[in-house]
Amino acid sequence: MAPTRRTPQQQRGPDRMQGHWLLASLGKRVLRPGGAALSQWLVARAEPSGQDVVELAPGLGRTASAILATAPRSYVGVDSDPVAVARAGEVVGDAGTVVEADASATGLGTASADVVLGEAMLTMQGDKGKEAIVAEAARLLRPGGRYAIHELALTPDDVDEAVTTEVRTSLATAIKVNARPLTQAEWSQLLGRQGFEVRAVRTAPMALLEPSRVVADEGVLGTLRILGNLVRRPEARRRVLRMRATFREHQDSLAGIAIVARVPS
Repeated sequence: MAPTRRTPQQQRGPDRMQGHWLLASLGKRVLRPGGAALSQWLVARAEPSGQDVVELAPGLGRTASAILATAPRSYVGVDSDPVAVARAGEVVGDAGTVVEADASATGLGTASADVVLGEAMLTMQGDKGKEAIVAEAARLLRPGGRYAIHELALTPDDVDEAVTTEVRTSLATAIKVNARPLTQAEWSQLLGRQGFEVRAVRTAPMALLEPSRVVADEGVLGTLRILGNLVRRPEARRRVLRMRATFREHQDSLAGIAIVARVPS
């Protein structure tokens, strides 16, 4: 069997690896802030069955599987990471295509999709990056098409700016990514600036590393696999515990959010 390709992130030590790659290396498959249940809700509300679907940053291919289970007319995944392209491509197989491209410049045709879906990727972008990706989603969609996102949110909408800064700084230190979550109102405004109409919103606690959420997302066997890896890798265990402590410290200010927006007909 050929060795599994590893990203430059995966080749780093546990203290330097980006949080989502560290968790993936430990066997965690659900890496979305609102958990698998919120992802399932998002896919259902996006209504991909019989539609032309584009997924931005499919990562490990977990959501791609859920989309393909609905029998879309076509599926295209777009990821800038060649290793993620290979992994998602293995999941998708002959049921679709996964291409290497930037989410802000996919190279796909204008008005070529009925559904564009992206999870846990806009949060990692600065303001200009967010705008560019949402604009690209608007370009790809036909009139009446749906854009479905699952991201990290700050809460409440009137959260103090000092709290926002503290949360973002803490997250950057903990997960080694310059995460910039928005409030629900700010996510809606971002979509509105590109002409989208928000049609449905759901939130969930940001409980990614809480035991009950891990079991719900990964199942008992998956949870045992992760625990076994944590026991064998003490440096990774210490890093994961620091990440969980950060999430707990700011649990009142963070949530997973899923939004389905629509291009006007």
